[in-house]
Amino acid sequence: MNSQGFVASRTARCEKVSGDVVVVGGGLTGVCCALTAARRGTRVVLVQDRPVLGGNASSEVRLWALGATSHMGNNNRWSREGGVIDEIMTENVYRNKEGNPVIFDTVLLDLVMREPNVKLLLNTVVYKVIKSSDDQIDSVVAYNPINETRYEISGRFFADCSGDGLVSYLAGAPYRMGSEDREVYGEGFTPDRQTYGELLGHTILFYMKDTGKPVEYVAPDFALKDVEKHISKIHNDEYFSIHHHGCKYWWIEYGGRLDTIHDSEDIKRELWKVVYGIWNYIKNSGRFPEMDTYTLEWVGTIPGKRESRRMRGFYTLTQQDIIEQRSHYDAVSYGGWAIDLHPSNGVYADGRACNQWHSKGVYQIPYRCYLGANIRNLMFGGRIMSSSHVANGSTRVMCTSASGGQAIGMALALCVENGRMPADYVRPELVGELQTALVGSGQYIPGIKARDDANLLYSAKITASSTFCFSGYAPNGAYRPLVFSTAALFPVRGQMPKLTLSVRAEDATELKVELRVALRDKGYTPDSTIETLAIPLVKGEQVVTAEFAAAFDESRYVFVCFMANDKVSLAESDDLVSGTTTVLNQINLAVSNYGRQDPPAEIGIDSFEFWCPLRRPQGKNIAFSVEPAQEIFSLELLADSLTRPVGATNAWAAALDDESPELTLEWDGAKMINGLRLFFDTDFDHAMETVQMGHSENVMPFCVREYEVADAENRVLAKVSDNYQAVNRILFPKPVATDKLHIRLKHPRQRIPATIFHLVIK
Repeated sequence: MNSQGFVASRTARCEKVSGDVVVVGGGLTGVCCALTAARRGTRVVLVQDRPVLGGNASSEVRLWALGATSHMGNNNRWSREGGVIDEIMTENVYRNKEGNPVIFDTVLLDLVMREPNVKLLLNTVVYKVIKSSDDQIDSVVAYNPINETRYEISGRFFADCSGDGLVSYLAGAPYRMGSEDREVYGEGFTPDRQTYGELLGHTILFYMKDTGKPVEYVAPDFALKDVEKHISKIHNDEYFSIHHHGCKYWWIEYGGRLDTIHDSEDIKRELWKVVYGIWNYIKNSGRFPEMDTYTLEWVGTIPGKRESRRMRGFYTLTQQDIIEQRSHYDAVSYGGWAIDLHPSNGVYADGRACNQWHSKGVYQIPYRCYLGANIRNLMFGGRIMSSSHVANGSTRVMCTSASGGQAIGMALALCVENGRMPADYVRPELVGELQTALVGSGQYIPGIKARDDANLLYSAKITASSTFCFSGYAPNGAYRPLVFSTAALFPVRGQMPKLTLSVRAEDATELKVELRVALRDKGYTPDSTIETLAIPLVKGEQVVTAEFAAAFDESRYVFVCFMANDKVSLAESDDLVSGTTTVLNQINLAVSNYGRQDPPAEIGIDSFEFWCPLRRPQGKNIAFSVEPAQEIFSLELLADSLTRPVGATNAWAAALDDESPELTLEWDGAKMINGLRLFFDTDFDHAMETVQMGHSENVMPFCVREYEVADAENRVLAKVSDNYQAVNRILFPKPVATDKLHIRLKHPRQRIPATIFHLVIK
């Protein structure tokens, strides 16, 4: 070890780093951006100011990552985000279905650290932007206090995924902070600044555990006294329970009337004051003797932020874009969380801790929301994307932000490949190139079908060993009381089939059945009743039929609704079929779902009912048969780039009695094939909360686990035996010349058919 004598001063070690794309911010937005760009061969530097990746989803904050699925409490069927964020969420469920936040940290680190084109800088805080001109960033300067190193990080393009928009701010880009006046965008839900406030605050969560022996607790002096007096929600069973911890305390929120950037340390101290005050109340008020053996296991040390700066882009998303589900030619992402605004007084506010108003389905987010005109080589994503304060109440959630991160990463990778600038892809004649690349990588963009003409699938003759026909679900012997109105949801084209089902009645009564569809194209809100039946029932078990006159020219989802009747029970089934499900008109208070929403008329939001599935293992289908069996799967649907159910199943499935399901693709002559991508069903209707909730399965039951790919001579080119991901990328060691490919699959389970949405062959 060398020693040195006194010198006048020293400077920190400096390291120069460069990349094609510099991503600042290692939350889910930044991770998805970095991985997307890197997988295209782009050199990426990912700069994160914390010791772990994940941002609000990390073990430092421990908020569950969610998006359009909204705890499965809305009408957004099959809406979980695709692409890289789906890969992350599915990987986490596979490794960590119990929802351990520390393990989720490792899932993210693993994905990033094994990507050779990403240089990861943790604990590295950007504090300066250097520009080569007024509209061009040359580099950022950052410091890591752990290794005492100053980094000068240069790049061709920069992605600001920092949460607070630090890079954009330092570069001089325009931004907004707080709520706009109602007149600015004409948004009916714009809050009154005086009574409701301008910003959403921060939250700090805590965890507890039972030690099995008495534990005393002495609160710090700074802990809030008289919690019952200051926090009215302590008296509200919807919010407070001694059995709650973690994300259940999302309503411990503060800072909405402060500067949520520069006052963050003060906000954190106030949140600590509240958290330790609540725990002192639980332990020492004398009201909860059953908590005698519990200890406080963990309290967050940094607050989870909801809102701060929002950058000004080429387009600003508003309430109307969300509620009306407006179409955008340059859509690259989407959202589906409710417009979720909170009173700025946060935990100290009386009344509800949030106001959530849902839209009737998912909405597009245009590319123009992720870049502005002022800095040519900068894009921004996450909760700082260009939106109004009201729209930010929906777009801010992590999986929506991450989906936008993938769009940014793909756009910047294409800029590197093609010598373009981000603004070039605003042009209608070029944005299709970006959309096609995103869809091909697994990203779902509502309303966008992006045909990749280089895909050899389109020139192949496709045959199958069999095709599954939907004949309903076989009963398992159990019955479900019809406490809530319950609907079978499946696609139909042509004459509506006859349904036959077993029911049990406690007394003579009537079963009311309604055939409903969604008024909005490709929607899942059953707000249009086509026919109504009244079926008389006698006491006991019986078989009934429901026959309808309706017919449909195009494939569309129908809801066969069995209306609530507490004297009636319906037979249940354990069968699962891709693109079909059972939904209930039930209540989910976690997302302000009371069975229906009826907002004030003046705020410009729809009234409608909620029809949502139950989670497995409770989430079972109603048992029924349909006659004739429905041809809802076909080889033609494989050519559709929609890799999830949207208006149709969009998939091919093999018949259950086919013991060796096989697809064969044949060309007129030999093709040079580098590899292929297969798109499987990982149940996009299942919300994959990253922490605390837990999941009953670590692999989605619809997903094909085993398959192999062989050439015309039956040589096996690839074999997979433990798949659990939606998108499988097969790259052959060297290009294969063949005029035929065989794809042989196994059914994932005994009563679940092998299903594929789409193939990309190049």
